[in-house]
Amino acid sequence: QVQLVESGGGLVQAGGSLRLSCAASGRTFSDYAMGWFRQATGKEREFVAAINWSGRNTYYAVSVKGRFTMSSDNARNTVYLQMNSLKPEDTVVYFCAARRGVVRTTTSEFASWGQGTQVTVSS
Repeated sequence: QVQLVESGGGLVQAGGSLRLSCAASGRTFSDYAMGWFRQATGKEREFVAAINWSGRNTYYAVSVKGRFTMSSDNARNTVYLQMNSLKPEDTVVYFCAARRGVVRTTTSEFASWGQGTQVTVSS
């Protein structure tokens, strides 16, 4: 099993940028897939982006496509979410997650989760 720790959240102005990091520890596998999800208070956790461990394939939710970019740094066991053109509706807690096998875009398919990091976008 892998342990995940998110960081990089904070307060930014609308239109600004922020980069989230997710550091993984423990056993990792070449067929791991990593995901970013977010959750607002009172709402279900939703998919944001996902990537396979090799970084060859990425997937994005329609709401963030063209604004967010997910990447991986295998040497540091870390994945990133570069968030540009941030909007007030991006103000939620962001979580990273990991699973074995192919990329999935639903929360139920991920077994390992980080603690979350808060992103706040002011207007």
